[in-house]
Amino acid sequence: MRYAVIMAGGSGTRLWPMSRAQQPKQLIPFIDGESLLQIAVDRLKGLVPDGHVYICAGQRHREAILRDVRGADADRYLAEPQGRDTLNAVGYTAAVIGRDDPEAVIGVFTADHLIKPVDRFQRIVRSGYDVAESDARCLVTFGVEPTQAATSYGYLMLGAPVGGAGAGGGQARVVDEFKEKPDARTAGGYLSAGADKFLWNSGMFVWRAAALLDCIRRYEPQNYEGLERIAGAWDGSNRTKVLEEVYPTLKKISVDYAVMEPASRDPQVMVAAVPMPLTWLDVGSWPAFSQTCANDKNGNALAADHHLEVDAKNTLIASSEPGHLIATVGCEDLLIVHTRDATLVCRRDRAEDIRKLHEMVGEKFGGQWV
Repeated sequence: MRYAVIMAGGSGTRLWPMSRAQQPKQLIPFIDGESLLQIAVDRLKGLVPDGHVYICAGQRHREAILRDVRGADADRYLAEPQGRDTLNAVGYTAAVIGRDDPEAVIGVFTADHLIKPVDRFQRIVRSGYDVAESDARCLVTFGVEPTQAATSYGYLMLGAPVGGAGAGGGQARVVDEFKEKPDARTAGGYLSAGADKFLWNSGMFVWRAAALLDCIRRYEPQNYEGLERIAGAWDGSNRTKVLEEVYPTLKKISVDYAVMEPASRDPQVMVAAVPMPLTWLDVGSWPAFSQTCANDKNGNALAADHHLEVDAKNTLIASSEPGHLIATVGCEDLLIVHTRDATLVCRRDRAEDIRKLHEMVGEKFGGQWV
């Protein structure tokens, strides 16, 4: 059977000060009044059988997600006691779902992307399920055509075609190599090589639960042992105790480093990429968020109820306070974000440093503003 899992455990530090520990970016209702997680749930409707969509996120966000997200179900909420990176999140979901359904084929989706049109997205993803089901050793990823020499994404180096063309997307291709986040010069080379050679790694996957777990068993055996312990206790009275004891001890590592990179070199595994030719936006930073906003004639992205600009250009003005006015004079290439208790003013080209700023806020002030 086909299943879908939405990974919703990110912290969203580059979207501070709106993204906080108790309300991370995937729960902020800042896309036309909807959260990114709600949009992700809605995007999967009809893709897999009813009752087969799971959410994997932190235990501390469980109540908020179950309360605020339509379609979230307590029985299909896989809570992480603490974040241990993506290998353990996907391994956890595969171990739990695969325990009850050894033939499970699982699609892994993110909670921080905007993807349009949805009908084409679903056709492409269905073709990914088809590819994973056609070969028991296959791990499928989805690749997005690069539009810039981005250094914040991983890249897929494409090889030979895979049997079974992807409906609505394009011919599935063997992934010869996973390229982790490159420097600017290398990223420029990937962009120049073209989409027939390099695609962005979207962070979305489809695989048989058994195929993924076998890779974890061979590449990261200690993590595999821990995940098996968790799955073995899943139907018992000590489920929570075992989960809370074991999960925090698992080696913290991404699925790209731990599985996808070695799998692309492993003759026992086939890693395939299905191209995703559609509008795809990773809303992981304020410059990315600004692309979702209404823009005025001067390129200002406006996401505040009350604002006034005099000679402002290419500036994001965002506020979560309906009664607050943001007024600017002569601002250019800035990010201005206002919340009830914190305001950010940042040069647009320094947006990546907001992550560092977030760390400094925590070190200086504790948890009050993080």
